[in-house]
Amino acid sequence: MEKIFFRIAVLEDVPHLVEFLKILFTQEVEFSPDYDKQTVGLTLIIQNPTMGEIIVAEHGGKVVGMVNILYTISTAEGSKVAIMEDLVVNPEYRSVGIGSSLVNQAIEHCEEQGLKRITLLTDHDDQKVLTFYKRHGFVQSPMVPLRLKL
Repeated sequence: MEKIFFRIAVLEDVPHLVEFLKILFTQEVEFSPDYDKQTVGLTLIIQNPTMGEIIVAEHGGKVVGMVNILYTISTAEGSKVAIMEDLVVNPEYRSVGIGSSLVNQAIEHCEEQGLKRITLLTDHDDQKVLTFYKRHGFVQSPMVPLRLKL
């Protein structure tokens, strides 16, 4: 396999990234694909790098994976921190380490910016995914996520 390259997403990537989110949100219980909403969300991130960035994996000029890093401030840490979302790899490119590489790229990117924490949400009953993230140093938090849809 040719080398995988990693870079920050640009607006031209949005149609490909929407397709990745369709794959991801089809698997998620809480979310569902919506082309227009996902296009708006991705565009907002790409156009506002102080709010977040999307790292993409590219193979042979084709985007094959993505992960979002969204920024906020933690008063507990007294620092900028990140929320990592939407890790997804094209099914044809899975099980060759691209997901792990995207997580490592996200961690490295956050460390380079001096961030003090990365938080992510995943399904509580998916042991395979929990094990994957624990291998990358993430630990389960005693905090319970709650949502209020507005």
